[in-house]
Amino acid sequence: MSFLKAEWRKLILANYAIDGAVLKKYLPNKTELDYFEGKCFVSLVGFMFQNTKLLGVPIPFHTNFEEVNLRFYVRYNDNGTWKRGAVFIQELVPIPTITFVANTFYKEHYRTVPMKHRWKEEENKLVISYDWKIQGQAQRFEVTANSDAKEISVKSETEFITEHYWGYTRINKNETFEYEVRHPRWKAYSVADYKINVDFGLVYGKDFEFINGLLPTSVMLAEGSEISVENKRRL
Repeated sequence: MSFLKAEWRKLILANYAIDGAVLKKYLPNKTELDYFEGKCFVSLVGFMFQNTKLLGVPIPFHTNFEEVNLRFYVRYNDNGTWKRGAVFIQELVPIPTITFVANTFYKEHYRTVPMKHRWKEEENKLVISYDWKIQGQAQRFEVTANSDAKEISVKSETEFITEHYWGYTRINKNETFEYEVRHPRWKAYSVADYKINVDFGLVYGKDFEFINGLLPTSVMLAEGSEISVENKRRL
């Protein structure tokens, strides 16, 4: 039985090319940074959890909620097979129970903060935004996109960013948790505009404060799908 089943919907992603040396202390043992065309990316990602079930059981008042995270990309050589995955610097959600479960059982880095979202569609246009507060300071990530979702091109940057099917968590310098995230290939919308009003230093720590001075190399909106998070194993 899957540990968690849900839908991830309306994922907005802002991708920043950075020096991989920044991520060295966050890199789980046995993994290495995964590059796209020589670039090391971190992504700010906002989306909705919907119809969430833990071990097959929906938890009242915990089925639909926002998440915003900062992540980077790695790969792991599993007996000659490369697995491509993501590592999370921090994940923000509005529900303390979700934070407790993820941090306790998967050693993730969840944090509970006030959050809200807005999905608006008008005249073939989507406006998707996720808002939260840190220490009383408002943060927002918003995109405006064409409402016609299309297949993601093979070998594109969008494919690289969205097609990671494993999660890796650094327990300590010698141990890593690995878990599989299963979902079909997603479709994406063409982004026309975006707004990122985020204090990366305040939200994610001083190691990432420099992102405040960067422009994203790309901003994406993916429709998402049903997903499942499988049980972890220790590497």
